[in-house]
Amino acid sequence: MDDAEGRSFAGKVALVTGASSGLGLAVARVLTNRGAHVFGVARGGDALREAMIDVAGADGERRYAETNVASSEECAAAVASCVSALGGLDVLVNVAGAHTLRHTADVTDEDWARDLAVNLNGPFYLSRAALPHLLERGGNIVNVASVAGLEGQAYSAGYCAAKHGLVGLTRAMALEFAGAPLRINAICPGGMMTPQVSNFVFPEGVDFDLVMKSAGPRGLMEPEDVAKMVAFVASDDAAAVHGAVYAVDNGKMA
Repeated sequence: MDDAEGRSFAGKVALVTGASSGLGLAVARVLTNRGAHVFGVARGGDALREAMIDVAGADGERRYAETNVASSEECAAAVASCVSALGGLDVLVNVAGAHTLRHTADVTDEDWARDLAVNLNGPFYLSRAALPHLLERGGNIVNVASVAGLEGQAYSAGYCAAKHGLVGLTRAMALEFAGAPLRINAICPGGMMTPQVSNFVFPEGVDFDLVMKSAGPRGLMEPEDVAKMVAFVASDDAAAVHGAVYAVDNGKMA
């Protein structure tokens, strides 16, 4: 139990993507521990089912939908399933991501399309589907971008383009809904100890001096460190936070 924040999300419903592992799972755990009813979304059905054991609500039920966020239809269906199962939606956390590491000249059309589909199209599709429900309940969206959305990173053309796009989407929507009962913000994490990072395969001939330019001075973070920041931004304690883009990166952007 995260006693520091008590039950700050009691009665609220949160849809979290990428919930089968890494940061998405950490966010789901933190929000559940703070009282939220969490609806988990991820692509891998078996991994998602196992992960949701850890974030079952007080009634012990696991609520989730196997979803490919690159599909607008599946995103709309996931939001509809969440609202049907839990009675509404207060928080959308777009965590699901993909990161292709290639020399830019070797990036295929499929690589490029996948980076943009998962990192940018998915958050847009989910946000579009969630808007009516979030507006009804005065909810909020937290987009998980990356420090790669604030600077360049070698061998990550598609990832950087998509994450810069997600930061832009956050700001555009925040301006559009400035007068509405809705908050929209972005978190830009640095490197974390996640399965995605552990499974990185660098291209042949990589210049690791360039790669290390993306490393923070304090090393990799734990997903829980970033999840707590996501929870703050999604909470009522951040009622005045709208259109913000926070770097959470162990000092990388400093």
